Amino acid sequence: MLRPSRLLRTGAVLGLATILLGLTGVSVAGSTRTRASANAAVAATALAEAYELADDAVALEVIAEQRYRLAAGDAARETARELHRGAAGALEVALHDVELRGAPADRDLAARVRTLHESYLNSKDRLFNAVDRGDQAAAARIDETEVDPAAEEIGGLVHSASAATAAEAADAMRDLHRVEGIVFTATASTFAVGLALLVAFAVIAGGYQRRLLRQAAEHEYHASHDALTGLPNRTLFTERTAEALLAAEPDGRGLAVLLLDLDRFKEVNDTLGHQYGDELLRQVAARTTAALRGGDMVARLAGDEFAVLLPGASAADAAGLAARLQGELHRSFALDDVAVDVEVSIGIAVAPEHAADTDALLRCADIAMYTAKDSKTGATLYRPTMHTEDGNRLLLLGDLRRALDVTDQLTLHYQPKIRLDDGRPSGAEALVRWAHPTRGPIPPAEFIPVAETTGLITRLTLYVLRLAVTQARTWLDDGLVVPIAVNLSPRCLLDPELVGHVTRLLEEHDLPADLLRLEVTETAVMANPALATETLVALHRLGVRLSIDDYGTGYSSMAYLKSLPVDELKVDRTFVMHMDADPEDAVLVRGAIELGHNLGMSVVAEGVEGAAHVAALQELGCDVAQGYHYARPMPPADLTAWLRTSAATALVR
Repeated sequence: MLRPSRLLRTGAVLGLATILLGLTGVSVAGSTRTRASANAAVAATALAEAYELADDAVALEVIAEQRYRLAAGDAARETARELHRGAAGALEVALHDVELRGAPADRDLAARVRTLHESYLNSKDRLFNAVDRGDQAAAARIDETEVDPAAEEIGGLVHSASAATAAEAADAMRDLHRVEGIVFTATASTFAVGLALLVAFAVIAGGYQRRLLRQAAEHEYHASHDALTGLPNRTLFTERTAEALLAAEPDGRGLAVLLLDLDRFKEVNDTLGHQYGDELLRQVAARTTAALRGGDMVARLAGDEFAVLLPGASAADAAGLAARLQGELHRSFALDDVAVDVEVSIGIAVAPEHAADTDALLRCADIAMYTAKDSKTGATLYRPTMHTEDGNRLLLLGDLRRALDVTDQLTLHYQPKIRLDDGRPSGAEALVRWAHPTRGPIPPAEFIPVAETTGLITRLTLYVLRLAVTQARTWLDDGLVVPIAVNLSPRCLLDPELVGHVTRLLEEHDLPADLLRLEVTETAVMANPALATETLVALHRLGVRLSIDDYGTGYSSMAYLKSLPVDELKVDRTFVMHMDADPEDAVLVRGAIELGHNLGMSVVAEGVEGAAHVAALQELGCDVAQGYHYARPMPPADLTAWLRTSAATALVR
């Protein structure tokens, strides 16, 4: 029989053992459950982040597609296309993460989204091609019937999944905190049993809890900050901007948003590598942050695009900061052993003058930024007319496209070219005219630059070529030999199908090739000298006469100029018109004439408006003159009469 003391001691031992076993059981169960909850929370958070990245990528694809449709010029369109490619790549990475981290249902959804996305990309490519061709009707149809529905279906799937996984992640975090509370309570309830055990367990549990809380805080930080630069990301920037707008409403202080985009950043990545590009972005982030006031905020939105929030700032304050940022960012960046210089384009929008909500304010800043990039102005304040200007341009493009489908709006006028040795015509230049059915005559200087920013310029040039070749054939049938000159745009000169188009036109109308002269500018040739030279050589082999137009206004290389199969050099009117009063212009004209003759070309002077010009050009040995002194551009019938009544016998076969 056990004595009471021993029984007590045994009971204490058994009690202590029971307590220890209980503590061990609680600890093991709590640790196991906590670890499972933590793993579930981490997995759910990672899966939610993957879906959120996929959702952002889909939204960015839609934005890139809209920018592409509104882009003015090849550079802007290439920027939009590059943005779309990046978004598509980001979506693929996000879907891959979903497949790695998700359940079978997530993998099935990712496969479905990928299949839909492949169809969407095919439709997008056809949409971009339609925009490149200038076929806005086709682009709108593809967008409405294929691209938008596909994007909406993809976005709906991804957004729904993103919301669901975000909710699951939140539930997992709540479960984790609940489990931590249970473990902590169980540990605290056993404090009276043994201080040493309680302290040891408390230390372990407390450390484990702090680690979990620290991990949760780190997850929250990474979800709202850019991993490369440490700056706030788009999500946090949008939240802070919305908060600043609400805070500014009562006192009417307003705020400003700056959108920054690095020019030619892609060249750094392509030339030096992404490691240098990443370092450049980190240094840009540091310089931008250092230039801000207290209370301002800078975020990295995507790629090389940054945003700055200026609470309580006016348009003047924002413009001053933009100038300061330009000064900071236009200084050289030292990337390891390489010095890199970049420029930045900045768009500025102010609330409430330009917009009253976050999305609209960012959109205004984005429009201003792309205007600054296109105009090379560095920093531009948003103007409401920027929307109007884009709208007017689109309307003009639509009207011009429709004008090319009829036969009574676009016509050609012809300005004769006169030989300076005997005063007889040597040909004529074809100049397009547009008689708009409601707006009346539209000057070429208004609609041709708009067409040159799209694929419509190629169609317009081919239209003009057909009219000119047809008219040359008509004159030839009437006994008049009139060589006709037609201007080629840079886009047409680099079109690999141009030679085929010209060949078919000449064969179709049975027109001698030497009655067609194609004029190209120095700028067009220097845009791609190798391809331009190849095209010009092929045209010259056909027998087509070639001319360098507006000589003196571009940046041609003498090496390329002398290697081109060119028959004629046209001196730009800006030099000819003032050569009788400006000695420097006279020297330039003399140099151009001597250069042309030394290269075996005939020389044409444009802008001849007076007898003094004629006399000066004859003295310099110029071959041909063109200008109002002889005749203004006129319709074909008027030029026919002019040729038959003037000293034009040289053109009569």
